[in-house]
Amino acid sequence: MKIFLDTANLDEIRAGVEQGLVDGVTTNPSLVAKEQCKFKDRVIEICEVVGGPVSAEVTATDTAGMISEAREISGWHQHVVVKIPLIPAGLSAIRVLAQEGIRTNCTLCFSVTQAWLAAKAGATYISPFVGRLDDIGHDGIELVAEIREAYDQHGYMTEVLAASLRHAMHVKQALLVGADVATIPFKVFQQVVKHPLTDKGLSAFLADWEKVKDIV
Repeated sequence: MKIFLDTANLDEIRAGVEQGLVDGVTTNPSLVAKEQCKFKDRVIEICEVVGGPVSAEVTATDTAGMISEAREISGWHQHVVVKIPLIPAGLSAIRVLAQEGIRTNCTLCFSVTQAWLAAKAGATYISPFVGRLDDIGHDGIELVAEIREAYDQHGYMTEVLAASLRHAMHVKQALLVGADVATIPFKVFQQVVKHPLTDKGLSAFLADWEKVKDIV
């Protein structure tokens, strides 16, 4: 399972890339607004840092507008993937963009049937929102598992990108049900490597080493 960071913060992205574990980045208008930067400039900067897929979202809600924006955004950098909302106009836009070879991330997915239509339209990635489903009493990870099963049964090549992952358990569950990608905030990225027994064990080993390191 690939790791994408869900952020527009360059310091977080650089820190993740330096570990050699980050494969890409997802952004959205809210994340960019937090950084108070120019959208185009920041997307290009992120592409240069991560060297992998970077999802940048359109803001139009009509098919023609989304296609026009997507064509422009995809030209900013070779690593750009255009995020398109999972609405009827978005599916129509994805179909056209796929025929033009423009990669898309179909976002705001909350059902298997939505994911099916996105795959039929030719989306490169589908983004089921796990945490937002959990918020309303549904099982977000179950949706990821069902999309994985449906795609495997019917041979769809669209990659399942588990989004809205709120904590390390979400990441573990996405891994176990076969998501192709987990996109996670930097805070969660830091959490997944942590375990108290690892820290306790390392402290014990180092303490014991201090006792014997000078013995000849």
